[in-house]
Amino acid sequence: MGERKQTALITGASSGIGRETVIRLAKRGYRVIGVARRMDRIVQLSSHFDGIIPKKADLSRPDEVESLYKYIIERSEPVTVLVNNAGYSIRGALEEVPLHGIRRLFEVNLFSLIRITQACLPGMREQRYGTIVNLSSVAGKFAFPMSGVYAATKHAVEAISDALRVEVRPFGIRVVTIRPGAIATEFNEVANRMTNELVQQSEEDYRPVQEALGTAMGRLFGQLSLPGPGLIAEIIEKAVTSDSPKPVYTAGPLVKEFLEPRFKMDDEGFDRYMAEKTGLLGLKV
Repeated sequence: MGERKQTALITGASSGIGRETVIRLAKRGYRVIGVARRMDRIVQLSSHFDGIIPKKADLSRPDEVESLYKYIIERSEPVTVLVNNAGYSIRGALEEVPLHGIRRLFEVNLFSLIRITQACLPGMREQRYGTIVNLSSVAGKFAFPMSGVYAATKHAVEAISDALRVEVRPFGIRVVTIRPGAIATEFNEVANRMTNELVQQSEEDYRPVQEALGTAMGRLFGQLSLPGPGLIAEIIEKAVTSDSPKPVYTAGPLVKEFLEPRFKMDDEGFDRYMAEKTGLLGLKV
């Protein structure tokens, strides 16, 4: 499929995995619609590579998602490759994460993904081919303490992807889920900044929990060498251009440490494993 001239749409295209994927597909001759809030970055990228079409949209705003939906369905050329990459994380005790922040997270990580997919599917069905790549996370199969809301969005992405994969296979449409581990991108910087804001306002009761978790995570991540976004962009490129992509790809740190044990252990065993790994086993406040 990678040999014929196709149109790819990539969300979260201004940095990290999205930016690397835009470059890779543009070099392969795809028309690439790069969707992002920060237009200056996409415009700059389009000046260096042919075939990149900058498209501004803030996926936290339903009205802008609807405008993007209209843009997609009214295009004369259908989108045949969709990479739902946009996403971010907020961390904090569930009790303290503001509801408006949770709603915004679901708008970006899940609801916009669904709506953009709905816009692309009619064209893919008519052509009887297409590829949809949904960026999940290792956290799509388990949840770290203080990251339950983010994990919930990725659990939902996993469910949507699994159902959709079977629904649209008869039309020649492939649905691929990517589960990255920890990757060195702006994603972590944004999450850390938003986490710090919540921690500063946190109840005293949660401080020992946050400190124990922080110490355990610092110890874990201190031993890791985080790969750059090219690792995942390469997998996306491989999946898009393959005649028979796998349903799911996983890569990066935390896969062996957490994802593999999650699949091997029963719920009780994994609960204890997570509590121990995150420094919270036996903690009493």
